[in-house]
Amino acid sequence: MTKKYVIYRRVSSKAQGESGLGLDAQDRDIALFLENYSDTPFEVLGTFTDVLSGADAHRPQLAAAIELAKKEGAELLVSKLDRLSRKVSQIATLMDDKALKIRVAAMPHADKFQLHIYAALAEQERDFISLRTKQALAAAKARGVQLGGLRDKTMKRNEAAKQAADAAADRVASIVRPMRESGASYQKIADALNAANVPTPRGKKWAAMSVKNAADRLSARAA
Repeated sequence: MTKKYVIYRRVSSKAQGESGLGLDAQDRDIALFLENYSDTPFEVLGTFTDVLSGADAHRPQLAAAIELAKKEGAELLVSKLDRLSRKVSQIATLMDDKALKIRVAAMPHADKFQLHIYAALAEQERDFISLRTKQALAAAKARGVQLGGLRDKTMKRNEAAKQAADAAADRVASIVRPMRESGASYQKIADALNAANVPTPRGKKWAAMSVKNAADRLSARAA
């Protein structure tokens, strides 16, 4: 039986759409999935592309792709989850549609439940980083720091790196803390995160040391 796919791509700006830079990366991910993870034989019924911000809920090409996928019993294939939306509420609505099958190329084995968890974690991380960045800049301004110089750019880079590390730890806190409290080893926690297809901040697999670093960061901030 032939596996059917409907491909959906999204870029945020007209410049990305015209240059092909954003689309090329998505096409590579999708091609890797089809060549290495898809059932064979397979058929791509159509490719749909929106040039819209991730916050824009009105996506005519996504609607057309979903309509075709549901009509033909095909899977809606995207390169990454954020190509569908950056809002967990919008992703949840798509996940709740029992007539729609969704496949994410970068997370080839993830089911709807795992994708929903990942979407929620990703949204929390974006919100947290945004909030910490605003607070850090406001605090620097209150101290009389003139932002924009070389020193200030270095400070902002260092602060951004710290914020990213803190946000990454917070993103997995709901898994790391209870498992550590129950006596689970760092390796066991890493295995659980990898099984749930939750990547590290650099998009890699978790190892015992990276879990320990996240746990240490959480403990230090709680102290």
